[in-house]
Amino acid sequence: MLKDSERIFTNLYGEESPFLEAARKRGDWSTTKKLLEMGQDKIIDEVKASGLRGRGGAGFSTGMKWSFMPKASPLPSYLVINADESEPGTCKDREILRHDPHKLIEGALIGGFAIRAKAAYIYIRGEFYNEASNTQKAIDETYAAGLIGKNACGSGYDFDVILHRGAGAYICGEETALLESLEGKKGQPRLKPPFPAGAGLYGCPTTVNNVESIAVVPEILRRGAPWFAGLGRPNNTGTKLFCISGHVNKPCNVEEEMGIPLRELIDKHAGGVRGGWDNLLAVIPGGSSVPLLPKSICDNILMDFDSLRAVQSGLGTAGVIVMDKSTDVINAIERLSHFYYHESCGQCTPCREGTGWMWRVMKRLVKGDAEPEEIDQLLDVTKEVEGHTICALGDAAAWPIQGLIRHFRGEVEARIKKHGKRAA
Repeated sequence: MLKDSERIFTNLYGEESPFLEAARKRGDWSTTKKLLEMGQDKIIDEVKASGLRGRGGAGFSTGMKWSFMPKASPLPSYLVINADESEPGTCKDREILRHDPHKLIEGALIGGFAIRAKAAYIYIRGEFYNEASNTQKAIDETYAAGLIGKNACGSGYDFDVILHRGAGAYICGEETALLESLEGKKGQPRLKPPFPAGAGLYGCPTTVNNVESIAVVPEILRRGAPWFAGLGRPNNTGTKLFCISGHVNKPCNVEEEMGIPLRELIDKHAGGVRGGWDNLLAVIPGGSSVPLLPKSICDNILMDFDSLRAVQSGLGTAGVIVMDKSTDVINAIERLSHFYYHESCGQCTPCREGTGWMWRVMKRLVKGDAEPEEIDQLLDVTKEVEGHTICALGDAAAWPIQGLIRHFRGEVEARIKKHGKRAA
């Protein structure tokens, strides 16, 4: 287990005030000017050396992403922070915004300085009313204290932070759809290339990062890259916020070390599976878009990017959804299928047509009203959708179904067989 002294988010549960005076007592804004004096290249090198990988789901190296930004450009550069958090099962960024917004704002200043940005835009999910209120108040405090704005922290660097409320579309969690929405257009993903570092917000160089990715940067720089790199496992370093929900005794958000065994995470922090570990059926380990894992894999799996990829799933956002044996797993995946069908922007034909087709087949499979050969047909269609769309929503719709067929095909076949007997 992670020691309390190593935790970055010390107000995750809102036991203290989220605002400036209390945040400063917790260490925020304590050495910001000194960190900025490291210089842009040194900050990026430190973030690279820490091994920090994006906490929004993709797990790409944060420092590497920053290094793609041009060092000289006739156009202004921007940092955009993705606070849309639309993935079912995921509620970590919400807690940062509500209880620890100064970590995010300080991280925005340092990250923005590192990539030579003139401003940071925080794109927050429309439903996050209290989170938006607290974050805006925190932004106002930092302007008043001279921490951001003109001559931020007395560094000679001018930097603005703007909070923008979205309208609650899942697709706006995709970085380029977010940029479209931020520009006042319909939230639809853009073709890449060009990538945002070349042509992002308003056609200018832009980096898009997740809330958690930005919020951990000041602490990494204060304690040093070797500290962060020393937590977790090689290529999977640092701490991570895990959201544990579903059939557990104490659903919770918790900051833990990367690579913690899934069973230890659930038993120690969420009070164990309802009815005991032997009552476990399956776990979705990284938010609703990653394939579920049956108990046999959950017994020993480690919670990090590479371990979960090795068993054909993913860490994603670390939204851990626990299902015990009372779960109708076919119905659970059908519900997710409907979600992705509903949230597709409709721009790409495989996604627009495929998500609806997959959901309608899943709806019949819940009742068993299908032929056995339709299972393979459904699997084939998921493969045609996966990897054939502009953004990853097509993959997100396909992977839960692939996980169901991979691990619970017997249950699907049994449901079809049972329905056939009833029909006869």
